[in-house]
Amino acid sequence: MDSCSRTASQSNATRAALTWRFVAAISAFLAPAALAQMQLEPPSSGLINPRAIVFSPATKKVYAVDSSQGEVQIYADPGSEMHRVKVGAAPVSIAVNSASGRVYVANAGDGTVSVIDGKSDLVMATIPIGSHPYSIAADSATGKVYVTHTFGDQLTILDGATNTAVEVKTGSSDLIAINSRTATIYLLGYGGAVMALDGTSHKMTSLPVGRHAWALTLNDATGTVYVARIEDADLAAVNGHSSGISILPAGAIPCAIAVNSKADTLYVANYGDGTVTVINSTTGRATATIPVGEHPKAIAFDPISNQVYVANTSSGTVTVIDAENVAVVATLPAGKNPYALAVAPGSNSLYVANEADGNSSTVVDLSLIRKASLAPAFR
Repeated sequence: MDSCSRTASQSNATRAALTWRFVAAISAFLAPAALAQMQLEPPSSGLINPRAIVFSPATKKVYAVDSSQGEVQIYADPGSEMHRVKVGAAPVSIAVNSASGRVYVANAGDGTVSVIDGKSDLVMATIPIGSHPYSIAADSATGKVYVTHTFGDQLTILDGATNTAVEVKTGSSDLIAINSRTATIYLLGYGGAVMALDGTSHKMTSLPVGRHAWALTLNDATGTVYVARIEDADLAAVNGHSSGISILPAGAIPCAIAVNSKADTLYVANYGDGTVTVINSTTGRATATIPVGEHPKAIAFDPISNQVYVANTSSGTVTVIDAENVAVVATLPAGKNPYALAVAPGSNSLYVANEADGNSSTVVDLSLIRKASLAPAFR
């Protein structure tokens, strides 16, 4: 799962400028008339991140940031009330260790990471890591946790066993994807390259992917890394540490990618034209284009229900796509400005992160569109 808008404005003018790098990137290659027709929404109240809401396979819980309250919202199962735990200031992204069940929260406001015990939901530790942490990801095989920093050129690496931190100079980076099988950490910034970091030696390899690279997604089954290129309306596919790339077609301003590894299929949310491009990842060809809502920002795939979910930020909806028939089966209300999604596989609920004061997450009821034979993920 990935998100188109990585940041939203804060009172700090510099951070607000970073938000509009996305708009500037669009403006660089769209005609003024086309840009005006898009009616891009203004930035909202704080940093946003595609990892703002996540599902933990270890605890079967969903965790969502509430940045304005300095809290994490926890959904234990569909039948229970959401509860909250206090973390650091302005939490922006979350990672889970699927082996230990621990939850790691990057707090952009005070430069810390909060560690939550997955069983008790209590904060076990608060670790200072430096200013403006942004994206966070956990390698469940090694127990290490990786954090990027807005405005920084360092990557913070946490030892999950000791909660100690070290820094590695990686250049400015933003999004993170981890291949646990090869102990490789992929970092995406704005410079037109993916940095591949060896998790053991910390040796770095630069993998050029072209300008205006935005979303970053890993196919865990094949090890292929996919990067959305918003200027070229396509994806760059990188295999391992290879410097060569393959180009796959997409729609206007592709900004989020979901992987169906069993069917060798990619789903790409195209922010600019309100569509999803379906791509055969083996042949590299687009097989379908599906109209969805206005300005889709996030996309996710449920392998149990075989459904694709698309967060349409300007429509305030989620589009549900039947992957087998490649057809829209429902469009459901999803709160104000949905921008990130968490799937609990097979569940009758979809979890949505929202850009809205006082309502940072929404639970979408999927029960009416579920097939009767589906077994629930929560037991």
